[in-house]
Order: sequence, then structure tokens, then C-alpha cells
Amino acid sequence: MGAFDFQLKRAFQPLTDTWQNLTIAPRQSTLLGISFRPLQAAAFGLDAHSALVEMLTLPFSLIRLGAYWDRIEPHSGAYDTDELDWQIDAAERAGKRIILCLGPVKTFGYPEFFVPSHHLRQPFPEHTRILPSAYPSLLAAATTFLTHIVERYRPRKSIIAWQLEHEAADPLGVEHSWRLDAGFVEREAQALREIDPERPLMMNGFLPTSLPVRISQWWNTRDQGDSLALAQRLADMVGIDYYPRHAVARMGSHTLYLDGSQSSAQRVRRKELLAWARAVGKPLMISEGQAEPWETVTIPPSPDRQGLYSCLPEQLIINYNTWMGESGPHSSLYAYLFWGAEYWLMRKVRGDPSYLQAFLRILESA
Repeated sequence: MGAFDFQLKRAFQPLTDTWQNLTIAPRQSTLLGISFRPLQAAAFGLDAHSALVEMLTLPFSLIRLGAYWDRIEPHSGAYDTDELDWQIDAAERAGKRIILCLGPVKTFGYPEFFVPSHHLRQPFPEHTRILPSAYPSLLAAATTFLTHIVERYRPRKSIIAWQLEHEAADPLGVEHSWRLDAGFVEREAQALREIDPERPLMMNGFLPTSLPVRISQWWNTRDQGDSLALAQRLADMVGIDYYPRHAVARMGSHTLYLDGSQSSAQRVRRKELLAWARAVGKPLMISEGQAEPWETVTIPPSPDRQGLYSCLPEQLIINYNTWMGESGPHSSLYAYLFWGAEYWLMRKVRGDPSYLQAFLRILESA
């Protein structure tokens, strides 16, 4: 079954040595790295500190860290940055460059929404845009938070960019339909640039790869455009979240997937984005390159001696190669950040180091 990018497959697939034999595309000048999700590490049963320390021993150059608002400000006006201080110190000791995601409302890593309850007493109403005029106190608190974080870490030369929000103008996954209004994000961006006019502002957006997702994305964001369009307009550096294969629904012993990895329209879109970046002179990066499974559950399963169809170890390399193959000396990506480091470590602990070894193959051969 393959109409309109749909695939009906068994979720659990045998592990093979395919990842060991794939050619690794040269990275040109592209920086390679990861994002680190402490909450996801804990959900996998890992110690977050040990997981980060282990990943930092690997020879990548760039890491994305997150300032999770509700964890840093558990009580109104009381900031606890000890955990983030430790992460940044560890990354600096390992010689890594850092992109720090400030949120404030949305930050990468499930559940992606980290507003403290004392700043938002009631949930956002569904099917609405979060306007600055409707939430002036939230906007003021968000601006105060990002001001505090930027002023604290502005002296750190290892931080090369600030990320503002996460997929700012898109609905929050499949659970919620509210979206930040572009005006809300514009006010945040203005405040951020006033605090630190020197460092680049990075924003990211989800890149639909299959026809059904493209249609859904357009429909849900048709009034103001999606996050990628907003990033192209507002940011100094644009990040793309690239997930070519993901589960849609369980169907008995099989799972229905959307797989746009071979889509001709997707190839055209990649070329368009690279050409746009070259024409306007803005760095373009893969802020999330799929390197862990995306199944129908929040925490991807880890079947013994098997992998998951949505992202087998070889897909980690194939997804990377897809973008490197489109890049060239005059249209290379600024960076490619692999998404799934915590999953690789969990698999390694459970006896399957193949995802981690596939990543190492890229670092050693690219």
C-alpha cells in the first residue's frame, strides 16, 4: 500500500547491517550535532547528567540545549538555573558550540509547552491564536523570563545563537489546536534583539514531507502561515524539523505510516529552501533531523533485537544523506542536528548500540 505516501507495515522490523554499508555523504562545511532532552532521557530510564556527559565525549561540534520555563521558574519571580548552568558548563568543557532555546512558551521536547502554572491559570482555548492583546500578562512574563536567561548567559562565548520558541506558529502536536499569533512572537523577537543585538536569532519550523501532512499544515495555518514561513520572515537563522516517516495509526498487527522520503515534491521543496537561503544570505540548518522512531505513542518502544519501521538505524544515515546530497559548496547547510540521542543511549543500555554506532559512522566519515 503506497498511495499518497501511505505505507502499511509491521511496526517491528528485523535489525540488519544495512547501516554499516551505506556510503556517508561529505558534510562540506556543515556543523554536525545533537539536541539534548533531559526529560526524554529520564522517560527512557536514563540519568540525564550521565547521558549528557556520555554524548559530549563524541566528536560533534554543536549542541542545542533548552531553557524550560516551568523548571527554571517554579515560583513567580524565583529562578533556579542550576540545571541549565550545569549543562552549559559541561558542553563548554567538551568544547561544543551551543544553540540555546529560550522558549518561552514552547521549547523542544515533549510536551513542548512549559509555561509555569502561575503565569497561566487556565489552559489556552482550542482553535484560537494566542494574541498579545488577549494575553498581555503572559507576554510580559515571557519577556521577563527570556530577558533573565539572555542576560545570565550573554557572556558565554560558546552560545552562538538564541532559539526563540519552537515551531512557533504551528499547533502543539496533535493534542492541541491553539497557536501563537505571529504578533506575539514578533514582540518576543523585538525584546530579544534589544537585549542582545549581536547574536543571531534562530527560529525553526516543521517541514511537511507527505501530501496529507502538507494539506493539513496548510489548512491549520492558512490564516497567518506556518512556523517555517514565520522563521523565514523573522529569524536570522532558519531551522528545519525534518521527519520523513512517522506512524499515523495502529491497524491490527500493522501500523499505517506516512512516508514522504521519496517524494518528488519533497525534493523540489528542499532545493527551493536551499536556493532561498543562498539568495537572502540567511543560514539554513536542520534543527531536527529524524534519528529516532516516531510511532503512535509518545515514548518510542524498544523491541528486543528489533527496530521500528519509522526509523531504523539506517534511516539515521539516509536522512542525513538526503540533505547533504542536495547541498553543495555554494548552498550548504549551516548545521545538521540529529534528533534522538537519548533513544540511542537507551537502546545501547538494552543491548543494541546500532543507532549510536550509525551516528558515529557519520561523525568519523563525513
